[in-house]
Amino acid sequence: MLPTLILFSLAILCLLVWGLRQRVLIRRLLHPLHSQHGQNLRALASARSERDGLLNAFPDAFLIADAQGIIQHCNQAARKLLGPVSPTGRTVLEALGDARLAAPYLACRNTGEPSAAQILLPAEAAPARSQDPGSGESVWLVDASPVAQADAAPHIRILLRDLSAEHQLEQIRKDFVANASHELRTPITLVDGYLETFLEAPELLDDRPTALRFLGIMRKHTGRITRIIEDMLLISRIESGDASTLRMEDFELTECVQDIIDRLESLIRSQNATVVIQLHEPSVTLHGDRFYWTQILFNLIENALKQNPKPGLQVTIHSEARGGGLAVAVIDNGIGIPAADLPFIFKRFYRVEKHHSQNEIKGTGLGLSIVKRAIEAHGGRITCQSAPGVRTSFEITLPEQEV
Repeated sequence: MLPTLILFSLAILCLLVWGLRQRVLIRRLLHPLHSQHGQNLRALASARSERDGLLNAFPDAFLIADAQGIIQHCNQAARKLLGPVSPTGRTVLEALGDARLAAPYLACRNTGEPSAAQILLPAEAAPARSQDPGSGESVWLVDASPVAQADAAPHIRILLRDLSAEHQLEQIRKDFVANASHELRTPITLVDGYLETFLEAPELLDDRPTALRFLGIMRKHTGRITRIIEDMLLISRIESGDASTLRMEDFELTECVQDIIDRLESLIRSQNATVVIQLHEPSVTLHGDRFYWTQILFNLIENALKQNPKPGLQVTIHSEARGGGLAVAVIDNGIGIPAADLPFIFKRFYRVEKHHSQNEIKGTGLGLSIVKRAIEAHGGRITCQSAPGVRTSFEITLPEQEV
């Protein structure tokens, strides 16, 4: 009996040793497989990271939707544009928010062919984070194309690009040409008409009062032509990059304002207006291009006077230190600017006042546009607030000046 137990125990022991050895052998055999699997996973993760990095570097919104229209992948630009909820896992229409933007995708899905279109949207229909509220219509390029899959229906790649800036620039260019042509045509037609009158009736030259009146009107309108051309050249100079070569110098704000008041003295006196210089320090010094600052303040003060011809107007030039920088305001107590016009007053050729007498010379409509761009060239910004009939203030804020 005892030998049998010993033999049985030895057999069990042998089986255990054999089992352990088999486990070791299996581990040795599987180790390369586990190692290869880990390497494959790391390589896949690296490839995905590289892909995401490349797509995130792309400035346009990039989406990939499956055959059911569910977005499976998007880049950082798409998340930023279509947030706050991530587009991934949503339908294309849910993510884009407007059926017009989804139209090229639907055409691509139905035909299996690439489809692209430029979509014009009103401000309220634009993607959530595409622009500031109230900034107007936007234009979008939507490009959809199928992406073949090895063992499934094709996915669809969607590219979304904001073309609003290019659209607005083109619209500004068209408006600029149209308005400039109109503004120049009107005075040229008047001058040409009076010249034709003299040529057809030369005896009018002997009528001194009539001849002087006609010549005065002609001179007034040639002055208008000159002003338009000068303003157009100035704004072109600022926007072309010449403003980067500003002739920076220190000058006293009081002297600059006083020079402008002297130039406008006859207009101030004829309107029985008052101009008050109200600076927080008598010798406030600006560091900038005095030529541009003269244009800025001249346009603001002249604009206040011309828009308020009735006697009793008071224009105040005010300054104060603010946050290490400087704030300068031109304030008047005239008729003011309607709230509906305020968002547009710095656009080229835009004028609030639409009614002018026949003999009155209109402004060029470029003055406030020049003001805005000249201030921006100095690193500042301008805002306008108006309570019609009470107070209108154009405030310029400048950062801390570097001397």
